[in-house]
Amino acid sequence: MRAPIAAVCRKEVVENARDRRTVFSTLFFGPLFAPALFSVLINVMLSQALSSLDEVIEIPIVNAEEAPNLVDFLGRFGLAAAADGPTTVAAARAAVQRGDIDVALAIAPGYGDAFRIAGDARVQLIVDRSQASATASSQRVRAALDAYSNQVGMLRLQARGLNPMVSRAVTVDELDVSTAATRSVLLLGMLTYFLLLATLAGGFYLAIDATAGERERGSLEPLLTLPVGRSSLLLGKMAATICYMLLSLALTLVGFTVALQFVSLEGLGMRANFGPVIAAEVFLVLAPFTPLGAALMTLVASFTRSYKEAQTYLTLVMLIPTLPLLIATLLNVQPDLSLMWIPSLSQHLLVTGLLKAAPLGWGYTALSALSSLLLGALLAGIAIRLYQREALLG
Repeated sequence: MRAPIAAVCRKEVVENARDRRTVFSTLFFGPLFAPALFSVLINVMLSQALSSLDEVIEIPIVNAEEAPNLVDFLGRFGLAAAADGPTTVAAARAAVQRGDIDVALAIAPGYGDAFRIAGDARVQLIVDRSQASATASSQRVRAALDAYSNQVGMLRLQARGLNPMVSRAVTVDELDVSTAATRSVLLLGMLTYFLLLATLAGGFYLAIDATAGERERGSLEPLLTLPVGRSSLLLGKMAATICYMLLSLALTLVGFTVALQFVSLEGLGMRANFGPVIAAEVFLVLAPFTPLGAALMTLVASFTRSYKEAQTYLTLVMLIPTLPLLIATLLNVQPDLSLMWIPSLSQHLLVTGLLKAAPLGWGYTALSALSSLLLGALLAGIAIRLYQREALLG
């Protein structure tokens, strides 16, 4: 790094270390808030999932007297008949629609007679699929009903001297090739989103100060009269922004390394593959993204006239690098060499590979880093050209 650029970088780093907004975004938002929020959300999801598997659920059963054996069978699955509840199908349906209960069961009239003659004994499961809280309960009830139906069907075949397996044309043996680490990505897949957002937040205020802040304070024109090239000034400010982004990324990774130690994934057969070594590798994967992020934010800030205007635009710009992550998560995008040319998406795929304990290789990593650095250099070049214009002071 040339001496003028290093001097500007050192000046910006020291000055912004005294700015409360910069320190807050670099030392608090990423390193503390993001890991804490992430671990709390995961723990809440885990507690809900595990409690729904173990807790006894009380289910209103209409006409329960028609099927005492079925009610007893459900009880062995932790599905107890509610003592007080709707007594008609219409009342049960209304209660489910209002959200008073998650699920209800209605035994059809004549169930007992149909069951005794091996006829079509019907049961109605009343559920509101639009309610997320009802999903786990309805799945448990449906699984218990299917188990009861299969058991009774096999007993009927045996009573008639037939092999119960005659009704099972195909037996499916499921072979799960996933590991505890790969399954954890179902919950930890959005980790890259938090890391990139915290990284960008680390240089957010410093990038604004590079142009909009200096212009609003009236210090930009005297600064440009110094015997230092404008390109050196801008590159020095961008270098300082990168330093804060790298610091925020490093501290955030430390925060996640600590926070994930308090997330118990073992109850769901998962394991968080995120220790100090993986955190260091993730840092190396995401570090090339920081020049791109710094150049993008500096470029956008160059078009703004005030600090507040720059904050508005950069808040929206910070969402752009995270959009490929959301798309990749929704579409379940698989790693491919051609995707390594897309910044943020390539880093997401590389980090996901590390979380799965299946890294994609140095070729993928090098291509991802190269694409991010080239695009960052292009945006930095455009920002430098804008700095060369006299209209910048207007």
